[in-house]
Amino acid sequence: MEWISRTSWRRTSRVAVWLWACTAWFFLASFAGADPVPGGKDPLDVDCRFNPNSVSHPEQEKAVWENVFLPDGDVFRPLMADLKEPQTFATMQSVRALESKTSSTIGSVALGENFGLWSRRKEGSCDGTQVGLLMGAFSQFDLSGPTELINTDFLFGVPVSWRNEFVSARVRLYHQSSHLGDQFLLARPGFNRVELSFEEIDGILSFNTPGGWGRVYGGGGYLIHREPESLDRLKAQWGVELRGPEIRSPLLGQTLKGGLIVTPVFGADFKAFEELNWLINSNVEGGLEWFRLGKTRRLRLLVNYYWGYNPYGQFYAQKIQSVGIGLYLLF
Repeated sequence: MEWISRTSWRRTSRVAVWLWACTAWFFLASFAGADPVPGGKDPLDVDCRFNPNSVSHPEQEKAVWENVFLPDGDVFRPLMADLKEPQTFATMQSVRALESKTSSTIGSVALGENFGLWSRRKEGSCDGTQVGLLMGAFSQFDLSGPTELINTDFLFGVPVSWRNEFVSARVRLYHQSSHLGDQFLLARPGFNRVELSFEEIDGILSFNTPGGWGRVYGGGGYLIHREPESLDRLKAQWGVELRGPEIRSPLLGQTLKGGLIVTPVFGADFKAFEELNWLINSNVEGGLEWFRLGKTRRLRLLVNYYWGYNPYGQFYAQKIQSVGIGLYLLF
């Protein structure tokens, strides 16, 4: 792997910080001349992953529970800053290995989704329970020289989520297997390859603020089966998310059918593993999110900073820090 200089890493870091500052400036400038989104959404038009409250219903006390096959979205909001949350994104990261003092430019790409199979929800409300499938593939590419695939993590499992007003929870049983890229191995004869795979059960309890502007969550995980068998089993996780007011986007906000909405978003996710002596791995993200009212698809432009052990593949014992920018797609 060809490494870029520490100076180049610092320059890239400054560029990322500058982009983050530009995002904040755009957000403030937008609010100066933009119209807030009016309230009173139709219950059928609400994405329950992001709706802060139960949808109003004229006879809420008489509402019945409904079974929904192949439901849209989820009753649990996906964790924004969790790097292993099943989602779709493409980012460019300037990564520095803290022990070897070497740096590289890494492209990170993921395809993933929590696919709802069945849900039982209260009529006119987002409260309820849901069962689905989670699938994800997370790949990293070295962009410092000729592009080569470094590693891919594959995830597959079953999430069960629940929600009641401002409290929600999710429990997952899933499998992860990690695979090094062929080009990566061919360029490094004798590389100490580790077959990393495990099954984990984890759970998260989330508390949303009234109005939906904030959220805190916490939980943990336990490795049921793991390879290598020497891996310790326990994980702790917690975090916070903030969402700004929803406004009509100053770009195309009035011309597109249904209007284009923009809101600033911020998230911080923290993980600590027994295997890694409970050192706290931190990922902080912030930027803008665009969507149309009544639609589940969302687009995010985020800048992030990460410090801790490498979250991908058999490099879990490598301590790194990184800054980057990326596009995130929510379906």
